[in-house]
Amino acid sequence: MSKMPLALIVDDEPDILQLLGITLTRMDINTIKAETLTEAKQLLGKHSFDFCLTDMKLPDGDGIDLIKFISENHNKLPVALITAHGNMETAIDAMKAGAFDFLSKPVDLNSLRTLIRNAIKLNSPSANTSDKTPTKKNKIKKQLIGDTDIMKALKRTILKLARSQAPVYINGESGTGKELVAKLIHHKGPRSERAFVPVNCGAIPSELMESEFFGHIKGSFTGAVSDKKGLFQAAEGGTLFLDEIAELPIAMQVKLLRAIQEKSIRPVGGDQEIPVDTRILSASHKDLLELVEQGNFRQDLFYRINVIEINVPSLRERRDDIEKLANYLLSQLAASHELVAAKISKEAIDKLVSYDYPGNIRELENILERALTLANDDLIDADDLLLPNQTISKSKNADSAPSRDGMALDEYLANIETKEILDALERTNGNKTKAAKILGISFRAMRYKLDKLDIHYD
Repeated sequence: MSKMPLALIVDDEPDILQLLGITLTRMDINTIKAETLTEAKQLLGKHSFDFCLTDMKLPDGDGIDLIKFISENHNKLPVALITAHGNMETAIDAMKAGAFDFLSKPVDLNSLRTLIRNAIKLNSPSANTSDKTPTKKNKIKKQLIGDTDIMKALKRTILKLARSQAPVYINGESGTGKELVAKLIHHKGPRSERAFVPVNCGAIPSELMESEFFGHIKGSFTGAVSDKKGLFQAAEGGTLFLDEIAELPIAMQVKLLRAIQEKSIRPVGGDQEIPVDTRILSASHKDLLELVEQGNFRQDLFYRINVIEINVPSLRERRDDIEKLANYLLSQLAASHELVAAKISKEAIDKLVSYDYPGNIRELENILERALTLANDDLIDADDLLLPNQTISKSKNADSAPSRDGMALDEYLANIETKEILDALERTNGNKTKAAKILGISFRAMRYKLDKLDIHYD
C-alpha cells in the first residue's frame, strides 16, 4: 500500500490554512502547516514533502523568498504561490524564481485540485520525467539528436521546464526544431497523458481567429450551425503550443492575454466564462522584443508568455552534431518509405559539416531526401547532395523540356518525374529493376520515388 503524499502549507491566516488543509485531506493528502517563513524552512529540514503551497505575504518574509530557498535546497519539490487577484507581476516573478505554478485569491478549489494533482505527478514513481519513454498514445516520432555541449544544455533545460507550469517562449531560427522542443517539454511533464495541441498562428485567417481559439456558440455568426470548441478547450489539461505567435494581430493579442491571465475563455456568442486548464508554450523565429519596441506586439503579452525563454541553437552552432543527425534523418526517411537506410560517404559528411544551413534541420532533411533519389546505389556521395554551390550538368535535352505555364516548380518537376517513370515501366512491362536501369537510378531510389510520387503500376 503506497503512502499518502505529504504537503506543506504556509500561510499566516488560520482560516485559509484550515480550508486548504480540508481540501487536501479530501484528496488523500496529508498536510503540515506553517505560519511563518522561518517555521516553513525548519519543517523542510525535518520532513520529506511532495508538494508545497505558500501565500505571498508572510510575517517574516514573502512567498518568493521561500520559493528561492526551496529551489536552492530542495529542487525536486514543486511549490506553488497564492497571489492577490490580478497581481500577475508577482506570479511571473514567482515562476521565474522556480515556482511550479500559482493561484490567485480567492482560491478556486477546482483549480487548486488540478494544480495539486499535476504537482504530485512530478515525483510519483509512475511519472519519472527524467527517463520517461513515450507510450504509443503520446509517441514522439522525432528525437532531439545531438551530443554537443549546447545540445546537452538544451536537454537539461527541457527536463527542468517540464517540471514547471510556467509559460515558456521558445526562440530560434526557422527549421531548428522549436515544435519538437515544445513536444518534449509537454511529454516529459505531468500533462503528458493529455493533448498537445500545436497551432500555427500565421495560418489562421484573422476573421476566424477568435472562433478557432475560443470556440463559438451555434448561431453566433453566419455559418455557425453548431457549437464548436476552440483550441484552448482542445488542449484542456494539456498544452497549447502557439507557433509563430508574432503573426497574431494586435486585437487577438489582447484577447489571448486575457485568456492566459484569467485562465478562462468566452466562446464567440457566449455569455459565460469557461475555465480552462492549459499550459501555454509559444515560439517565433522573429525577435519579439524588437516587435514590442516597434509597437507590433503587446508588451504585456510579451512578458506574460516570456516568463521563461529557451533558445534552440541553429545547426551551424553545433556542427559536430551534423553527422549523427544526418544518419538519424536518413534512417527516418528510409523507415517512412520501407527502405534500407542509405549510408553517407566521408566526403559527403565533410561537405554537410561545412555548409551553413539557413534553413537549419529542415533544410538538412530536404538535402538528404533529394540525395536519396540521386544516389545510384546505397551510398550517398558528395555529388549527390547538390548543395547551393553545386550545379547539375545541363541535359542535352533541357531545351526541349515542356513549358511550366505558371505551374509551381515542385509540381512541375513531380509531373516530369512521374511521366519518365511511367514511360520506363511501360517499356519494361512493369519490371521495376529494369526501369530503374533505364532511368539511371538504383532500385532503392526507384522504390523511394514510386512511394513519394504515389505511383502504382500493375
